[in-house]
Parts: sequence; structure tokens; C-alpha cells
Amino acid sequence: MNSKELEQGVMVALEDLKAVKPVSLDVTELTSVTDYMVIASGTSGRHVRALANNVEEHVRKLGHKPLGKEGTESAEWVLIDLGDVLVHIMQEEARGFYDLEKLWSAPPVTDAHQD
Repeated sequence: MNSKELEQGVMVALEDLKAVKPVSLDVTELTSVTDYMVIASGTSGRHVRALANNVEEHVRKLGHKPLGKEGTESAEWVLIDLGDVLVHIMQEEARGFYDLEKLWSAPPVTDAHQD
């Protein structure tokens, strides 16, 4: 499974449980760590947990095993590491505060003093 298929599977899983404003960012030009950052919101801690569990279940059915998952206890911000796709599922307040879409969409800053 390539990274685009994995990203599409994540988006389907999020949409299945009515994630709020799911967004996928192609970050291949910005980092070598991952190809896609998927960001979505849940309306409550319970919703965030359910979205995270659905993503994990869905990608397993597609034959992909998550590398890790963090944040399910507080469910303010759950991170699922799928290797080529990093999934951030956040409560809306945390999403607004950290504004990952803006952070990962910004052009890279270069040192003006480089020769």
C-alpha cells in the first residue's frame, strides 16, 4: 500500500464517524519524516477516542499496522503514527491553539546569512 492509499483510508475512517474539518496536508517537500499529515477534530474526548479507534481499525483492515498511538487517555490530542501518514485528532480548542495546518503549510524559513 502506498502512502496516498493509506492517507485516503484514514480520511474515509474519519469521515465515517463525522470528524470535524478533516484536512490532509502533503508534507513531502517539507520533511522526510512522513508524506502526509492528517488533522481532524472531534467534538469531545469520547468522539476523539472513537475517531482514533476507527482510524486504527480501518488501516488494520487495509493491512497496515500502526507504529504507535499516543494521547488516548486524555483524548485532547491523539497522535497515530502510520509511518508515511501522521494522524492528529484533536478537540477543537487544542486544534485552534496549535494550528498545525498553518504550521505545516508555511514555506520553510531559510537563513538569510547563508552563502
